[in-house]
Amino acid sequence: MWHRHSCLCWLSAALVLFSLVSAFAADNKISAGNGILYCGGRPNHIFLIDEATEKVTGDIKCRTGSPGRLSLSEDKKRFYIANLSYEDIEIADIASRQIVDNFRLSEGNKKVRIFGFEADPLNRFMILLTKTATKLPDRFEIGPPTLLQYDLKEHKVMRTIPWPKGEEREFANMHFSPDGKLLYFFGDDILIYDTQEFKQVDKWELSRPIEDGFGRINFNAMDDTNEEPGFFTGLFNVQDAVQNRRIMGIARVNFEKKNVDFYALGPANGVSFSLAPGRQMAYGLHSEIGKYEFWSFDLANHKLDRKAEFQGRPRMALKTSSNGKVLYIFQAGNTIDLYEAATFKYLRTITLDADMTTNLYVMPGR
Repeated sequence: MWHRHSCLCWLSAALVLFSLVSAFAADNKISAGNGILYCGGRPNHIFLIDEATEKVTGDIKCRTGSPGRLSLSEDKKRFYIANLSYEDIEIADIASRQIVDNFRLSEGNKKVRIFGFEADPLNRFMILLTKTATKLPDRFEIGPPTLLQYDLKEHKVMRTIPWPKGEEREFANMHFSPDGKLLYFFGDDILIYDTQEFKQVDKWELSRPIEDGFGRINFNAMDDTNEEPGFFTGLFNVQDAVQNRRIMGIARVNFEKKNVDFYALGPANGVSFSLAPGRQMAYGLHSEIGKYEFWSFDLANHKLDRKAEFQGRPRMALKTSSNGKVLYIFQAGNTIDLYEAATFKYLRTITLDADMTTNLYVMPGR
């Protein structure tokens, strides 16, 4: 009798263990899709990671050092790359996995640092935000922040672009229209310039409330990888003048028609925002010391879907996989952690052989 009871106990325990192992294996078999991940890494290359196998399958070798920023072209055929010295711009052809061009503006005793850029959607030119440091016998002379239009074919500066309202800025938030005919400068208002003469042709007065009693909306980081051309969806904070409080909501901005579809979610909170493929869902991270949270947003039904705490890291960013089923947590290190989008459960980790230095792009496979 004892022997039979012991056998039943062992059998029950084995079945429970098998169930747990099976459940864990099932979670770990959740596929992120069939796309390719691109991210810059030390010392001088861009990793290509196959989503299906989660292995590095190739790279793009940079010419001038470690990449510091990647920017995808409008046609999704090339990357514009700024290196960590802020002096060099390289252009990578994605199909051939080769650097096809590079340039720098520094010469002689004059170093020109490129602290920001925006590429023309037709790949004709770039707008560069620069600062010059000239080495003199007894000092360095630092020039003012300057906006330049640079011709990619002729490899020369075409013109210096006057600052909007004549007000110099240390940072420039710019965005081209899909056809490249207009350039939007973001500030208190959106100033709209033509790209022939770079003169102001229109203004969108976002400093005015979008609704009675509301304050203005603010444009911060603009991740439009999964966005429809000419639109931008993101989290915005507005000031409720009646209740004297900050309110967080989601806005979908139509640049051509100059309108904003905004709906409130609740009190303002520090949350990042990453639009998922298909634009029905979005995900974000709330990060403070000792408290890291996933947030998900149901865009189709205009609501906060859910949030959950997890074991995060002090510096992190988020991207959604190509099929929308997996969330990638990356930045500041050599690992990319995978979480299930539907449950926020940890799945597994991709480990690279070098630290990442840029943002992560998720693109369809070929």
